[in-house]
Amino acid sequence: MKLWLARHAQPLIGAGMCYGALDVTADAALTTAAAKLLAVTLPANTACFISPLRRCQQLGAALALIRPDLCINSSTCNDVRLVEMDFGCLEGKPWASISKSTVDAWTADFGDHRFGGKESANEVLQRVKAALYEHAALGADNVLWITHAGVIRACSLVEQGIHRVSKPEQWPQAVVEFGCFKNIDFSV
Repeated sequence: MKLWLARHAQPLIGAGMCYGALDVTADAALTTAAAKLLAVTLPANTACFISPLRRCQQLGAALALIRPDLCINSSTCNDVRLVEMDFGCLEGKPWASISKSTVDAWTADFGDHRFGGKESANEVLQRVKAALYEHAALGADNVLWITHAGVIRACSLVEQGIHRVSKPEQWPQAVVEFGCFKNIDFSV
C-alpha cells in the first residue's frame, strides 16, 4: 500500500504555543492551496482517513470539493487515532511558561511519560501503529491520511519496525511542513 501522509495547513494559533490535540482552525487560503496540491497528485480510488480535529477536517472538506471521486465525508473518513498527541493541561500554554522541571521529567522518560498528563509518545506510537496495520489490511493500493506532524513522525518509526521509544533522540526530527505531504510504501 502507498500511504499518503498529508499535514494540515498552518493553524491559527500564536507562535510558541504548546498544542497537539487542541482543536484550532487552519488558515483558509493555505488550506485551499494544500488541497489543490493534493488533488492533482492523488490517484483515483484512494481511501481517505482524516483526523477529526478542525484543521484536518478543513483540508478534507477542501479536497472533497476538488476531488469528489475520493468520497471524503466526515461520517466514514474520521479516525480518532490520527489526532496529534494530547498534551493535556499544557495544551494552549506558551512553551516559555512550561517549567524546565516539567520538560525534564518528559525527556527523562520520553517514551512513557504523559507530558501534560494525557498521553505518552509510546501511546501515540501504538495507536498510529494500530491504524496503519488496520488500513493496510483493507487492501487498497493507495490510502490518504490527513493528519498531524506527530502522527507522520510515528508512521516513520513504524515503517522502520520501531514500536517503542525511550529517548527524545529516537523521535524523528524530520517534519512534513504545514500543507505538504509525503508518501511511504507500507506492507503488513
